[in-house]
Amino acid sequence: MKTYSIFSISIVLVIIFSSTAFAERLSVAPSVANIRSGPGTKYDVLWQVAKYHPILVLKKTGTWYHFRDFEDDKGWIHKSLVRKISTVITNKNKCNLRSGPGTKFKILFTTEKGVPFKILKRKGNWIHVQHADGDKGWIHKSLVW
Repeated sequence: MKTYSIFSISIVLVIIFSSTAFAERLSVAPSVANIRSGPGTKYDVLWQVAKYHPILVLKKTGTWYHFRDFEDDKGWIHKSLVRKISTVITNKNKCNLRSGPGTKFKILFTTEKGVPFKILKRKGNWIHVQHADGDKGWIHKSLVW
């Protein structure tokens, strides 16, 4: 009887956490994409996101993906607008991008919170990234989602 109870609890926990545990991370492919309140073009546009904006897909309904982003905002996006691209988005108010992987390297530019980048490579705790406009630099992993 005890084994059955543990098994039942395990199954319930798997069901509860499966939507998050198996969520797929994708990124916006076009220069701008509309985020909608529901799975279709008849739903309101809630906001727009830029190229490389990363999302975590929570549910798929036909050709529409329900997702959450780095600020835990939720919306719907058409599957044709996303790709499997390794990206990050800044999650701090001021982020320095440097010429190399470390604080001893020159600051090339600074960004604010919510700027998406494509990942080019990683070195330790540093990520070499590229913005949609072509600007490149190194950013510390603690500054991105």
